[in-house]
Amino acid sequence: MSLPRRVPDDLRGRVPLVAASYAVMTREGGQGTEVLLQLRRGTGFMDGWWACGAAGHVEDAGSASGALAQEVREELGVEVVASSPLTTVHRGCLVGTIEQRADFFFHVTALSGEPSIAEPDKAAELRWWPLSELPERVVPHERAVLDALAAELAGGPRVPAIIEHGFAQTLTRVAAIG
Repeated sequence: MSLPRRVPDDLRGRVPLVAASYAVMTREGGQGTEVLLQLRRGTGFMDGWWACGAAGHVEDAGSASGALAQEVREELGVEVVASSPLTTVHRGCLVGTIEQRADFFFHVTALSGEPSIAEPDKAAELRWWPLSELPERVVPHERAVLDALAAELAGGPRVPAIIEHGFAQTLTRVAAIG
């Protein structure tokens, strides 16, 4: 059964848009290109799943690139030296909190220093993974970006400028009769 695509009347035409910046940090390692991922914990969102090295909301009408630099500094204790825009993920949800998100992904290729967990209450582990061998549990919209980057680096198509994620939502009803 498909979930109705109806937005409540009080939000029609103005579903809130939340912006965030993500650092896709890569380096060349023994098994090819590696990406830095953190294991989420204590955040209330997808704890126990691997996520990009650093990410966070664009605050106080700031810029996406400013949010990137701030989040990398706060979460990993290093400064971004070189980065470029990678893609934007536009995603939405009509279940629970009704909102849209614009996630700005930056490809970070140089840092000052070695990243470490600076917020241990939000990350259980920090690890470089071969881009071609990611763990099974990666936050789904982030996994879409990492898979697209891996395909591009392997000679496939370029990462799309915009990736739409989560708009084809379905609802399954399960009933037990006893």
